[in-house]
Amino acid sequence: MTARDRDEEHRVATPLELLFDLCFVVAVNVAGAQLVHAVAEDHAAAGLLDYAMVFFAIWWAWMNFTWFASAYDTDDVPYRVVTLVQIVGVLILAAGVSRAFGDHDFAVVWLGYVVMRLALVTQWLRVARSVRGAERTMALTYAGGVVVCQIGWLALLLVPGAARPWVFLLMTVLEMCVPVVAERHWNTSWHPHHIAERYGLFTIIVLGETVLAATVAVRSALDENSALGELAPIAVGGLLIVFAAWWIYFAVPVHSRLLSSREGFLWGYGHYFVFASGAAIGAGLEVAVEQAVHKAHISATAAGAAVTVPTALFLITVYALHARYFKRGPAEQLTLPLCAVLILLCTFLGHWAVLAAGLVATATVATGVLLGARTARSERRPPQFP
Repeated sequence: MTARDRDEEHRVATPLELLFDLCFVVAVNVAGAQLVHAVAEDHAAAGLLDYAMVFFAIWWAWMNFTWFASAYDTDDVPYRVVTLVQIVGVLILAAGVSRAFGDHDFAVVWLGYVVMRLALVTQWLRVARSVRGAERTMALTYAGGVVVCQIGWLALLLVPGAARPWVFLLMTVLEMCVPVVAERHWNTSWHPHHIAERYGLFTIIVLGETVLAATVAVRSALDENSALGELAPIAVGGLLIVFAAWWIYFAVPVHSRLLSSREGFLWGYGHYFVFASGAAIGAGLEVAVEQAVHKAHISATAAGAAVTVPTALFLITVYALHARYFKRGPAEQLTLPLCAVLILLCTFLGHWAVLAAGLVATATVATGVLLGARTARSERRPPQFP
């Protein structure tokens, strides 16, 4: 199993990678549903902490596979079989999300990780057997680091409940250090365009979950003969937010920024906040619907914050990770940060918070389009939107 060419032309996501991503839809959906329940019951602080922990487990499992596959996807029979085993681990992980969220019972999630990580170690050992020198050392370091971390996660099953968040934080740091240590002397040949596409596809997954969550919530409310006038602003505002989030994320050719492993690590790790906030927008829309039909035990302001806060986080993180590198002049640079601030202020508009946030996001896209077209004309280059 040798590395693929970093400069390979027409490199795109494979059907097996798309199947792998599809299985994560289940885990993301369950995590979002648990967040809805926690926020609607006025346990937002505890719910957000649980959500952050569980979503890291989901995201990191996806990361492990995605970056390995970008460098070493040979698409032979052993690779396909081992990847299918990893998919089994993903489904086990998804089955344990509910227990991990409320009860901090990580036994099923840990078991799912065991299945996924043993399969991943097998892949790295195949690489080590096929290469020599620094690349072999890198592959063995990855394999050893994954095994050590997986043993470390066992502490979640053994320590008292109050200590588990601290153990989780420690293991999170150790997990993210493994790639940095492993690639000190040899960098994997991940493909920039392929990685950008894979991250884009996962972004579409979390935004798709947002659309699904909002649709299910509105349908359930309508089935109980709730007033359409209370739900229409939430539905319209939610769709505007999703459309704007998609537009803004895919507005720039981000693969052109991924020129080194250092940039790749920072960009890749930063996407935890993009994915987690993107999925949380959907949970927030469900909360807003439940509050509108008097099922949630929270105020209209708190329900609005459940949408506006993750929306603002999504926009500012996308700006920080790649959008800012393609902006020209103060006006373009300030558009997204200002949008995030205005969306946060929409929180205090009560039942109109979601619609107002959607209109602000839409206005941001329109502003970006106009500014991008103006800059393109002045520099005589093709416009980039927004």
